[in-house]
Amino acid sequence: MSGAEQGRAALASGAVIETSGSTGVPKRVVLSAAALRASAEATAARIGVGQWVLALPTGYVAGLQVLVRSALAGTEPVTLAGSFTAQAFVAATAMASERNRRLLTSLVPAQVATLLDDPDGARALAAFDAVLVGGQALPDAVRARAAELGARIVRTYGSSETSGGCVYDGVPLDGVRVRAVDGELQLAGPMLADGYLGDDVLTARIFVEDHDGTRWYRTGDLGEIENGVVRVTGRADNVIISGGVNVSLDRVERVVRGIPGLQQAVVVPIAHARWGEASAIVAPVTAPVVDELLAVARIAVAEQIGAPARPSVLIPVAEMPVLASGKPDRAALTALARATTT
Repeated sequence: MSGAEQGRAALASGAVIETSGSTGVPKRVVLSAAALRASAEATAARIGVGQWVLALPTGYVAGLQVLVRSALAGTEPVTLAGSFTAQAFVAATAMASERNRRLLTSLVPAQVATLLDDPDGARALAAFDAVLVGGQALPDAVRARAAELGARIVRTYGSSETSGGCVYDGVPLDGVRVRAVDGELQLAGPMLADGYLGDDVLTARIFVEDHDGTRWYRTGDLGEIENGVVRVTGRADNVIISGGVNVSLDRVERVVRGIPGLQQAVVVPIAHARWGEASAIVAPVTAPVVDELLAVARIAVAEQIGAPARPSVLIPVAEMPVLASGKPDRAALTALARATTT
């Protein structure tokens, strides 16, 4: 079945998407055909239509949406040959360019970083009219490098439960409503999922309904809305208590990723004999620079967040474990960090 045929099938009958499980147990999200269509149409209204290059697994919502958007546009997406590499992306981009349409693609931050490190990949990235980047926060350093090369990056925010990204560069797509309740971001709109397959209790807890019948998805993300622009500050459940002080690991990670050499770092919780809990940096670095980078990171975190938030250790790895979606496998990284520090 071609990509466009798969997209048309999803538009006809909907889909069930399993979440990546990057921060917990995977869940099966039920997306109606109407929700998928609403999301795809809102994306087209924001960034336009064109020739899509499929660089993500279609078992995840970002990849599925490339198929759905292509089906709505009446085009066939160009798919990478084999797994994602800079060379494979360059080849797919060349094929897509021959069709004389606007070029569109959807990537995760790690893929953007891979392309920027390859001269041919960087040129291919800059050829696109829009590059949707979601799945996790895009490090500022990576975003700056992409901008210098002329890449048209569009940062997306959303999840499987919202049929993919529904807030682009902080601005909700047409039909999307956002509110903050006790600091937690909640989303409403026609692209919301029906719920979780076989789990009515979880569905009732995550999808709440107002007295006027409006359904809201509780994202579990902390954030704020100012002048209509949404800013995500971290996960509500990604907080440790270190020496009696609440520390957001998302905030620590953002600071750490701003340090040259640690752009791909992930910050995870570990046990600490004195403070109860602490944080560890896991990054693809070599042993000789570990002490220096850790010292720089501790100073930067102390200055920007406070001394209690300073990471305790930097664990070097040859390669970061990732999920099929391209996101860092945080469960595996947490297990590694805890095994290394006990």
